[in-house]
Amino acid sequence: MNNIIEQMISKYEIKNITDEINALKEIIQEIVLLGLSRSGFFDKAAFYGGTALRIFYKLDRFSEDLDFALISPNNDFDLSKYFSYIEKELKAYGLNMEVNTKQKSTTSNITSAFVKGDTLEHILKFFPNEENHNYDHILKKIKIKFEVDINPPSGATYEDVYKLLPSPHQIKLYDKESLFASKIHAILCRNWKTRTKGRDLYDYIFFIANNTKVNLELLKNKLIASKYIDTNSKFDINILKELLIKKFEIIDYEEAKDDVIPFIKNVESLSMWNKEFFISITEKLN
Repeated sequence: MNNIIEQMISKYEIKNITDEINALKEIIQEIVLLGLSRSGFFDKAAFYGGTALRIFYKLDRFSEDLDFALISPNNDFDLSKYFSYIEKELKAYGLNMEVNTKQKSTTSNITSAFVKGDTLEHILKFFPNEENHNYDHILKKIKIKFEVDINPPSGATYEDVYKLLPSPHQIKLYDKESLFASKIHAILCRNWKTRTKGRDLYDYIFFIANNTKVNLELLKNKLIASKYIDTNSKFDINILKELLIKKFEIIDYEEAKDDVIPFIKNVESLSMWNKEFFISITEKLN
């Protein structure tokens, strides 16, 4: 096994095949970030979303996708020019994977791609002591999606952060206040009727517990872009609390719990989830 990969795997508590797959996916994510960094991608874009929160702020749940937003809008942005850098880094660490563009079915500000590879091949390569060969439920390919918002709303603020593994590199990241704004936008807008991602709610609790302030300028611009509020709408922290409280009154919390369970270890932490709990903690926003 590659010594760097072995070093990265050692930080995980591996008890079963699900833990192996989650660890492998996260290591692939970090190698993708390395490839993007070496390509100059972060001169033009910043990293945000749940995976950014986990990797740089120690959020205690796994996350599937890599989300980015351009620093300056560019409708002609070509994501594919960075694929060769990603594939080169993956190959250097013993990962036999390819990167492909996801074809858009509609006009969208989001351009997407997938990193794909054979799950079984990599599990057996990086977990050679695995004795359970009942892989029927995981024989599909590992697939990690990464998306770039090529026309993001203005107002985000950034920080440059550094990673030492798998090799030293620099990444441009939404700061914590902007990450929180993006997460609240997801709670309010990324759903259908009562369906809300439990992962978004889990992250919301994380931000509240860490006394994170909200980048209100970014959030307002994102809500305007999503047509959730009007351009001339008054918007402040108290109005935001009202919007969130209305949302928390209609969420199906059992469905939300089902969404997040595969990504966390402490399932008991979900026992508090109900509208009274989320409305109460929302009062802590400032």
